[in-house]
Amino acid sequence: MSFTATIHAQRECFQSNQTKPLDFRIRQLKKLRRLLQQQEPSLYQAIFNDFGKSEFETFLTELSPLYQEIDLYLKKLKKWSKRQFVRTGVANFPAKSYLVPEPLGTVLIIGAWNYPYHLSLLPVISALAAGNTVIIKPSELPSQTSAAMAKLINENFSADYLHLIEGGAEETGELLKHRFDKIFFTGSLSVGKTIYRAAAEHLTPVTLELGGKSPTFVCADCDIETTARRIVWGKFLNAGQTCVAPDYILVERSIKETFLDALKQEARVYPQNMTAQRDSRTGNYVQIINQRNFKRLENLLDQEKAHICFGGHTNPEQRFISPTILDGISFASPIMQEEIFGPILPVIAFDKLDEAICKVKLKPKPLSCYVYSSNQDTIDRILNEVSFGGGCVNDSVMQLSNSNLPFGGVGMSGFGHYHGKAGFDTFTHYKSILHKPFHFELRLKYPPYSIRKLKWLKWLLQQL
Repeated sequence: MSFTATIHAQRECFQSNQTKPLDFRIRQLKKLRRLLQQQEPSLYQAIFNDFGKSEFETFLTELSPLYQEIDLYLKKLKKWSKRQFVRTGVANFPAKSYLVPEPLGTVLIIGAWNYPYHLSLLPVISALAAGNTVIIKPSELPSQTSAAMAKLINENFSADYLHLIEGGAEETGELLKHRFDKIFFTGSLSVGKTIYRAAAEHLTPVTLELGGKSPTFVCADCDIETTARRIVWGKFLNAGQTCVAPDYILVERSIKETFLDALKQEARVYPQNMTAQRDSRTGNYVQIINQRNFKRLENLLDQEKAHICFGGHTNPEQRFISPTILDGISFASPIMQEEIFGPILPVIAFDKLDEAICKVKLKPKPLSCYVYSSNQDTIDRILNEVSFGGGCVNDSVMQLSNSNLPFGGVGMSGFGHYHGKAGFDTFTHYKSILHKPFHFELRLKYPPYSIRKLKWLKWLLQQL
């Protein structure tokens, strides 16, 4: 079936209204959950073959968020799909006012390679729950993972309802020539701009989940050992290939040396070389996704070789880069000119918080920000002055685990939100309805007009 035929079939399916009933949507979510559970072994094997992600880490970061999201929708969908009544006001007495949630139509979801199951299927769950038809275009980089998702989706769902299209930039470009009712994209800033331009041709609404250099503030009053443990886990999870990973650390100079020692101690739990065979069940470190990204990161390491204080080991054949910590870095350093998206952690010392905040604010708004401190005034100041998509106080990355926290960027890190209710809203249009009865008519607004009517009108408006 061609792209045109598939999109046309999905439009017809949507126009038939079969995706809108609540019981239909619930059945599809339950079916997807069941299929994911049944095919877990093949999903684990595919992602391990692509870039060495273990069963433990795949369940933790890829599949469990999908199960959690589906379970949330099964619990809340009935409530979220109801009309929402709002205040009407005296001017329209005795009417009632309400919002009617309706699905947008046929949507295109373009996933990312770094968490291929999570970032491709989580927005799909929201879109299906809202009552849309969906075309999925996952990243082609983890090819076996893409094939495993295609098998799961295309062999079990009708293409006129839910369909996955494999391929690379050429296929994505062809898809973008068509009109959709919504495009949801997760990926790089450069590709996001291309998506946005293509969507503008059809005035298609877009959600862009991008990235950026996410800062981490480490203040002298933090718990150093706990701070180091949480930052190291958040940074080296998925070998740093996480859009919300701490990109760089701003640490108060008075604790820098002690803090660096704590970082090194925590980082030693990860492999320092890739001579041993990877553990497909419980391994805690993955490969870099491909040679292109490996070379990019290796070049960054070469430029900062003098600043490596821990790690820095590479293996091109295995696409392995060990967890690496850089000291003596400044905002002018090469590593600070682009998002790292790998297991390299620059540490910058600061003397005054004012200066550190100012430096961060001069950069594009990041997707995430993390603050480690016991001082509420310090925490509030950073949260109030630094603009970012979302983050944590005294933790890293874990904001993603709470479906009640909308996830999304701001400025160059993206726009639009999903996760939980925010995801439902992203794929829903709320029709505003004023509903009046026939049995009462206030004639004040009708001609002929008079001074008396004007006085009454002014009085009514004061009551609103």
